[in-house]
Amino acid sequence: MSDEPNARDPVGEDARIDSLDERLKALREREEQRHKPVGGAESDASYRAGNRVLADLLGGVAGGLFLGWVIDHFAGTSPWGLLVMLFFGIFVAFRNIIRNSNQRPN
Repeated sequence: MSDEPNARDPVGEDARIDSLDERLKALREREEQRHKPVGGAESDASYRAGNRVLADLLGGVAGGLFLGWVIDHFAGTSPWGLLVMLFFGIFVAFRNIIRNSNQRPN
């Protein structure tokens, strides 16, 4: 039997490799902390912009329908007040959406 190590045996651990592994682990942990979302997914700017568009659309249509119904109820102009105010509400909603989409993000 010879005293030479077998070529297939694993190489002994080196202190430099251990030190490198520890530094890589620390860097990965810092990187995970840095990229961790602060306020969750709901605070994303795109999510807020989408909610703003939805609110503008629903508010414009619902507001136009309500005002049109009130006008028709008191003026007796059914269904013309409702239709005119519905289209006016849709127009205002799209105008708000276009105006908000042309603004610079904060």
